[in-house]
Amino acid sequence: MIEIVKIFLIIVVALLLQVTLFPAYLADPFKPNLLIIIVVSLGLRWTVRCGGCFAFLLGLVLDCFSGMYLGLNGFSFLCIYLLLEQMSDRLYTDSLHLMILVVFLATVANGLVHLLLLLVFSAAKGVYTSLLPGLLPQGLVNALAASIIFGFSSFGTTEEGK
Repeated sequence: MIEIVKIFLIIVVALLLQVTLFPAYLADPFKPNLLIIIVVSLGLRWTVRCGGCFAFLLGLVLDCFSGMYLGLNGFSFLCIYLLLEQMSDRLYTDSLHLMILVVFLATVANGLVHLLLLLVFSAAKGVYTSLLPGLLPQGLVNALAASIIFGFSSFGTTEEGK
């Protein structure tokens, strides 16, 4: 029960930072996506019974604040979570370097899933011109934020990992 309350508080703080503070003070490719860091941590380190629902709902909440298509982040966060949950048994998830690399790869995968879904379901032309140039800087900023978050705290560690 305490673990769920801890996860909920972390999600609320990250969401408040993501939708209020970061857009006001940081330029677009330099805003870290804290929610994708939470999805990576949820998929690799936390053992939550309905983590897929949490990841999907996190994406839907982000879609409500982002102004993009509803369900775009929800579906991509769910895909990333399910992939990471399947890989978590095969990886040493207590490694800081692995977490930073996975956050970078998850950010790139998130952008590619967005691109794929927008190409298939959207009638807008030139979608790739707005998504692809910011993909690498966004991944690097998220990796930097993940190194700060995972490096200075016990964020995302389970009781066995402490």
